[in-house]
Amino acid sequence: MSRIGNRVLNIPAGVTVKIDNNTVTVKGNKGELSFEVTPNIVIAIEEDKITITRTKEDKKTREMHGTTNALIANMIKGVSEGFSKGLEIIGVGYRFNVKPKVLTINAGYSHPVNLDIPSSVTVNGISNTEIVIEGIDKCQVGEFAANVRKVRPPEPYKGKGIRYKDEHVRRKEGKKDK
Repeated sequence: MSRIGNRVLNIPAGVTVKIDNNTVTVKGNKGELSFEVTPNIVIAIEEDKITITRTKEDKKTREMHGTTNALIANMIKGVSEGFSKGLEIIGVGYRFNVKPKVLTINAGYSHPVNLDIPSSVTVNGISNTEIVIEGIDKCQVGEFAANVRKVRPPEPYKGKGIRYKDEHVRRKEGKKDK
């Protein structure tokens, strides 16, 4: 029995949820998101509450029950509040440079690394060493943040590299003299 799938979702003020066939569309003040639901999942909207039930008890339907609930909850939060991920870069000469469509990263390579910023995501530079990635789609914000971090992941000896704001990097002890 899915505890996440049985969770009742509240629709905040200013957010509208529509269901057409198997497509759920959520509109809010930040934008609009849609998601196609598996045919064995039934979504019911009563006043300001969404309930999600399943019609079959096979493995795939049970898996999608909780996943559908979590995705719709993330869509509601995204169009009302939005999602953000903070990244920082640590190292001598390491820096971010944010341009309108391109994020340039100097991370100790012989060349700068240019990443195209997706249209659904905005990147704000707080300083040369800190950026904040914001958007309404949790998956796209997280994926772009992971791609930026992948350019130079933090290393355990000196701690240099790109890390999330709340990430703790376990430090290792280096070689010792005898």
